[in-house]
Amino acid sequence: MPVATFDPTIHILKPLMTERSTLLKEQFNQYVFAVLPTSTKTDVKRAVEELFKVKVSAVRTMNVKGKFRRFGKGGGFKSDWKKAIVTLKTGDKIELVDQVS
Repeated sequence: MPVATFDPTIHILKPLMTERSTLLKEQFNQYVFAVLPTSTKTDVKRAVEELFKVKVSAVRTMNVKGKFRRFGKGGGFKSDWKKAIVTLKTGDKIELVDQVS
């Protein structure tokens, strides 16, 4: 029977760099990522630890509902997506995200 392998690049879509995420990074050592809507907290924790070689102490996730937007005469909704706030252990840091900001 084939063993299912874990691919961390599937779960982490991109880092989110906003004013709030910058404050979270500086004050609480927390990083914000857009993740796959089907990802669980365990999947996100494992993916961040494997991709960035850090230790994760906590993960908070939230589903973000798509907003209504006007398109010409009509309108529609943007896609729903999922956000994860990852807290790292003291002393750990994600260099790649720090370079983006």
